[in-house]
Amino acid sequence: METDVPPEWTTETCRTYTPADTDRELQYRTYLHESGDLRLKVAPASLDGEDHPGYALTATSYPGLDLSETVRVRTVLMFDRCTRIAGHFMDLFSASYDGPGSLEDALDYAYERTRKHR
Repeated sequence: METDVPPEWTTETCRTYTPADTDRELQYRTYLHESGDLRLKVAPASLDGEDHPGYALTATSYPGLDLSETVRVRTVLMFDRCTRIAGHFMDLFSASYDGPGSLEDALDYAYERTRKHR
């Protein structure tokens, strides 16, 4: 299922694969903001070394640079649910982002409204 992305975002990578140790098909998707300042990743949580089933949404600020930082936004069981959360995150980020000076504020805004509250 392809999620429609806001106009400020592009789907950078979209893969489906089956790991060697299972017959279960997994998916992986990354999105890049038009500024190049933020990348979102929807991928199996186990790729980040977690012993958790399901998919994780992560956000990387300034991808590819030495000062890049990655935060885990949310972990959910199903890929489709994770991509819907990513779409919501993209909308929130885009509404708040106004250039590199506001990246942290826009990231915090989207993160706080997307993460799972305990």
